[in-house]
This record gives sequence, structure tokens and C-alpha cells, in this order.
Amino acid sequence: MSDDARLLAALPGWAFAAMLLFARAGCACMLLPGIGEAELPATIRLGFALALTAVLLPVLQPLMPDAPGDAWRAASMIGAEIVTGLWLGWLARLWLLALPLAGQIAASVLGLANVLQPDPALGPQTSVLARALGLAAPVVLLAAGLHALPLSALAGSYAVIPPGTWLPGADTAAVVARAATDSFALSLRLAAPFVLAAIVWQVALALTARLVPQLQIYFAALPGQLLGGLALLGLLGASVIATWRDAIGIVYATLPGN
Repeated sequence: MSDDARLLAALPGWAFAAMLLFARAGCACMLLPGIGEAELPATIRLGFALALTAVLLPVLQPLMPDAPGDAWRAASMIGAEIVTGLWLGWLARLWLLALPLAGQIAASVLGLANVLQPDPALGPQTSVLARALGLAAPVVLLAAGLHALPLSALAGSYAVIPPGTWLPGADTAAVVARAATDSFALSLRLAAPFVLAAIVWQVALALTARLVPQLQIYFAALPGQLLGGLALLGLLGASVIATWRDAIGIVYATLPGN
């Protein structure tokens, strides 16, 4: 009877700890690469978040705060966990978007952005190249095993950001600004060969138009631009994906909590 009484007395604390864990883990799973993809059914993501909560609860329960007696205090703590989970998931998702964004830049400068495809990540419609790289990014991430690094950071974040506490405003804003800048810089580096090739091509077209003014330069150059862009993509596509994979592996190893 005494064991049953102790179990019943501990149930509210365990339930509150599970709610805090699910708030952070569930919101992170909405955005984590390989798990939070828009193409993945919501029920699978929910099941993964529940399973992750069940796995982490016995390990992290000693770090969980006691259930407060005030309902507003409990709601504030749950809100803090939701914000933290979204922040961690967004940091990981931001670097995943660097690859399709590089594809969008390359498609725009190479003339391959005329045919548009719906993309839930980059907007209502985007280029075929960006959409293809957006689908390839989580596949490469899962095949390389890099999806485990954000999950490890999520588990370790409870030691860095105590459960139920709000993120520090100044530090969080600095991390967000730096991550957005670095992610966009990575996209530009990945698309740099295509941008350079487009600049050289446009300069050559300008010289040709000046030397042969009667030539319809647009209609004469467009097929060559498209074929050259596809050829350059075939030559450099694997290197671009490999460079992105190596860069994102380094970044994920330094996520808060790793």
C-alpha cells in the first residue's frame, strides 16, 4: 500500500514532466530535418514526438521542475518549452534549406527557373532544380546519419536551457541572426560556380550583340544557355551536394546541446 501511495503521489510530477518534454520535443519534431518534412504525414510526426518523449522522460525526469500550484505559471513554463522547441527545430531546418536555396539561385541565373513547381518550404512555387534539391536534402541527411545530431542536441538542450525557462532575448536574437547569415552565405557558396558561369555567359552575349547587332541574340543564345546550365549541373551536382553535406555536418555538431 505504501508503494502504491508513493506512486500515486509521484504521478502529477511525472505527468507535468511529460507535458514539458512533449512541448519541446513535439514542436522541434515539426521542423527537424528528416522528421518535420511537409511531405511526411502529421500522424507519423506526432507518433515520433510521443515516442521521443517516452524515451527521454526516464532519463531527463530528474532535471524537470516540480509542478507549480499556479495554472498561469504552468502555462508560462509550457509556453517557454514550445518556444525553445521551435527555436531548436528552426535552427536545424535553416541549414537544410541552404541546399534548395542554392538550387533556386542557380536556376535563376542559368535560365532554368521558367518551369515552376509547388514547394511547401520555399513558397507556393519554385524552380524544378530547387524542388529536386529540396527533396534530395533530407534523403542525403538521413543516408549520412546526420539526422542524429539535431536529436542529440534536443536531448542535450535540457542541460543548456533548463526546462520551463524562457530563452534569453539578446543571445537568442544574436544566434538567429548569425545562423540566417551563415546559411545564406552557404547557399551563395554552393551556387557560386553557376553564378560565375552566368556572368561570363552574359558578358560574352553582350560582346556578341555589340559585334553583330543584326543577330537576334536572345533566340540564338537561349538554347546554348539551357544546355550549358544542364551540363554544368551534371558536372558539379554531386560536388555541390557533398559540400553541403560536409558543411551541415559541422554545423549540426555545434548546435546548442551538442
